[in-house]
Amino acid sequence: MRQAHEALIVIDLQNDFCPGGALAVADGDAIIPQINALMAEFGCVVLTQDWHPADHSSFAANHPGAEAFSLIEMPYGPQVLWPVHCVQGSAGAEFHADLQTDPAQLIVRKGFRAGIDSYSAFFENDHKTPTGLEGYLRARGITTLTLVGLATDFCVAYSALDAAELGFSVKLLERACRAIDLNGSLAEARAKCIAAGVQWVV
Repeated sequence: MRQAHEALIVIDLQNDFCPGGALAVADGDAIIPQINALMAEFGCVVLTQDWHPADHSSFAANHPGAEAFSLIEMPYGPQVLWPVHCVQGSAGAEFHADLQTDPAQLIVRKGFRAGIDSYSAFFENDHKTPTGLEGYLRARGITTLTLVGLATDFCVAYSALDAAELGFSVKLLERACRAIDLNGSLAEARAKCIAAGVQWVV
């Protein structure tokens, strides 16, 4: 087991992000066995869960005439419009059946505010509204984080960037992640994370 100051943060391993889901990441379920194995190495395991109301502003369906994956401007900045996914209480929002959830000591639900999206495990997309995860980790005395999950270039990378900015020591384990890679978003995310001091491990 790792030291008590280390935590594993598992990002959004939900049905809608896995093959067959509404916003499937290619091979998204292929990383589950290694993530399950990793859990045994950490004294603290946290899962995040996208948890959107049906009227969420990031859904293309809620913007008449808008296409999925197009960009709009929101009060907090540019926002990708997504297919409807991870709606609260739906089967798509549930964790993948193969993911071991029992080792998790905390589940952080994000994106539940209709007017703002939330990629990061730490903040909504305004980069100001906290999820509460930082406070939990500080109270546990945790200073070092390893991030895995879906999708590398969005929720995982945003979480890693915020964690680094908050002063945590951060490792992103790319082999235990999968990316959407929308218009070069993976290369951009990797460059930003490395520049921010994130240890990007292939």
